[in-house]
Amino acid sequence: MAPRLRADAYSEAQRRTIDAALDLFGDHGVSGTSLQMIADSVGVTKAAIYHQFKTKDALVLAVVEVVLLRLQDAVDRAETEPSRLEARAALLIQVIDLAIDRRKWVHVLQGDPVMIRLIASHGPFIALMSRVYGLLLDEDDPAGAVRAAIVSAAIGGAIVNPLVAGLDDATLRAELLTVTRRLFELPE
Repeated sequence: MAPRLRADAYSEAQRRTIDAALDLFGDHGVSGTSLQMIADSVGVTKAAIYHQFKTKDALVLAVVEVVLLRLQDAVDRAETEPSRLEARAALLIQVIDLAIDRRKWVHVLQGDPVMIRLIASHGPFIALMSRVYGLLLDEDDPAGAVRAAIVSAAIGGAIVNPLVAGLDDATLRAELLTVTRRLFELPE
């Protein structure tokens, strides 16, 4: 069985630290956020943070796991759909909803060099993304691969683009759904 995200394994104290780190990473990036900043936000000492997470990298991966647990749940549900078309449609809705709910964090996930380095070798993340692309792509379909890459870039890019910063979530969601459905030739 492929490795899974384990976000539900964290204690209440660890979750407070993860939540604080998530907010700070969204505002300052991973490199721009110190463990002292996280400790100050939580109201504990830096030693207490090190007691919960042995390294900053371990904390970063915990944040990733907590944020992406919803995506893992969405993939689990999509994989139970009766057809590949319905699975794609269900998954795209959840991906867009997750991205909109975590607007400021999407930029960190896709653009922060520390984040990219850590998740590139994180087994549960790699396994999850394999499942995502397995639902979005047909075997040996170069056009599907291009569409999936465009959708990934479109969702991530649109969420953080200053042109849509003033759009409310419902409008942005509707527009992203329209674009992704067209790209994947899904019913409206």
